[in-house]
Amino acid sequence: MLLKPIKTIKKFSLLGKTSFIVILLILLVAIFAPCISIHPYNVSSGPPLSPPGGEHPLGTDELGIDLWAQICYGARVSLLVGFLTALLAALGGGLIGIVSGYLGGWTDKILMRIIDIMIVLPDLPVMIVMAAFFGPSLLNIILVLALFSWVFPARIVRSQVLMLKEQGYIKSAETYGAGAWYLIHRHFLPEVFPLVAVNMVRLTGRAVVAEAGLSFLGLGDPTSKSWGLIMHHAINFAGIYFTPFWKWWLLYPWLALTLMVISLAFISRELEKMADPRMGR
Repeated sequence: MLLKPIKTIKKFSLLGKTSFIVILLILLVAIFAPCISIHPYNVSSGPPLSPPGGEHPLGTDELGIDLWAQICYGARVSLLVGFLTALLAALGGGLIGIVSGYLGGWTDKILMRIIDIMIVLPDLPVMIVMAAFFGPSLLNIILVLALFSWVFPARIVRSQVLMLKEQGYIKSAETYGAGAWYLIHRHFLPEVFPLVAVNMVRLTGRAVVAEAGLSFLGLGDPTSKSWGLIMHHAINFAGIYFTPFWKWWLLYPWLALTLMVISLAFISRELEKMADPRMGR
């Protein structure tokens, strides 16, 4: 079971392999956060606004809470929100795309008009309003992000299904009495899965950025200590730019967020090249 993913990673370019290593390191940091952070992420453990060094390798915030611990536990929040949002959006959007493309007719027209409306909506302002309305919890943020992310895999999967259902083997299966469910799980899903997988990686990065943006604006879960929430507290500190505090309090969570998003973008690019070899030419 592990041979196929390993072979896939071996086909990555040097940049893709480096990005995969970065994501793997972030995943390990998130999993083993209690082991590699000697200080708690939500309790003061040193002098306020201590510079990096000594017992606090990345310094502390205005409450004396260790920033390294906050970043380690914040990785959990980013990965959780990113993966669950991408999973919900990719599965939901993929299923809607298959149904829309295969059934056609009024079903396809109605679903496509809904997708068009979702695309033209300014997603960030609407997400801000919905996040403020439903409340600052991780579950609400995941649902809000998934609600505005399913349209992209749905459109891609629909276009692929429109092409597949005209193939000879699909027509033959329908002639012999194959039902919609059989065609979906036996033929359509295996064909569109690479596209859905690529979109999941891309949607993960998009969800991580969106969650950080909402937390940066103060609409995230106040107990999560996500990277966006760390930057939110740093920005709201009076005189942050007139003191050296920004060099660790603001810079390190921004670097962690940037590394994750860029790495996910490069991995998505590598998978997209493998799914469509024409992109590598």
